[in-house]
Amino acid sequence: MLQEYNPKNKNIFIHVNGELLPRDQAKVSVFDSIVQNGDGVWEGLRVYPEGIVCYDKHLTRLQEGAHALSYEGVPTKEEIKKAIKETLDANGMNNDTHIRLTLTRGDKVTSGMDARLNQSGCCLIVLAEWKKKVYDFSKGIRAISSSIRRSIPAFLDSKIHHNNMLSLVIAKIHANIAGYDAAVMLDERGFVAELNDTNLFMLKGDTVFTPFAHACLPGITRQTFIDLLKENKMKVQERDLSLVEFINADLVFATGTNGEITPVTEMDGREIKCNMKFLEKIKNLFESKLSSLCEPL
Repeated sequence: MLQEYNPKNKNIFIHVNGELLPRDQAKVSVFDSIVQNGDGVWEGLRVYPEGIVCYDKHLTRLQEGAHALSYEGVPTKEEIKKAIKETLDANGMNNDTHIRLTLTRGDKVTSGMDARLNQSGCCLIVLAEWKKKVYDFSKGIRAISSSIRRSIPAFLDSKIHHNNMLSLVIAKIHANIAGYDAAVMLDERGFVAELNDTNLFMLKGDTVFTPFAHACLPGITRQTFIDLLKENKMKVQERDLSLVEFINADLVFATGTNGEITPVTEMDGREIKCNMKFLEKIKNLFESKLSSLCEPL
């Protein structure tokens, strides 16, 4: 597995709906919309000594997702930051930490799908864990394509970073059964969208390509790397890309908040070239800019 249990997280405190609770007491109601309908939005935040990377962008996406889903009683950024700071302080965390920030529609007065049954406002959950970056950059990851398609806006818009993730879970199970690290998810037309948990890029010649964000999540780390490439006068282009193009690329890499960047070394049983010189260059560029991307706590 790419992630494993860290014993340091046994006695952590978790912020749930305004309360700091020990891990074994941190729970939500069975009437919460996250239990009833998978009705929630979330963000993954990474804590560095300099602060939280792209902090404001993550909170903006959380709030915009909640607004798109017609949540009521959405906490302000200041209220969310206060809860995060209290959680980190309670756990003595200031580095090597991943935060799973979740906002649900809150409790229902009785079980059901109707959002009008939610009458007590949102529930905010701040789960901070000691967690190193998920990828081993030197090894990379292996991926296999899944028969499960990534959702398009006609069904469930990926621009909302929602908790309705069952299709991604199933795709990941497919990869697990096949002995791979991640699943490549295609859109409804058969073009590559992303991995089940991260965005994809490929290098061909002197140009970096990445799929349109039609079916994939337009990741914050994804956009950071697009901006970084452009700032350093490198060619980058968004377009429809097929599995064949990725398999025959000069380099394929994945990006995400909890792993930053890692090469994809194999796809559907075919080895992919790995231009490590180029990959290390952009990794170094990202690391040199990291402190400026962080907002102090």
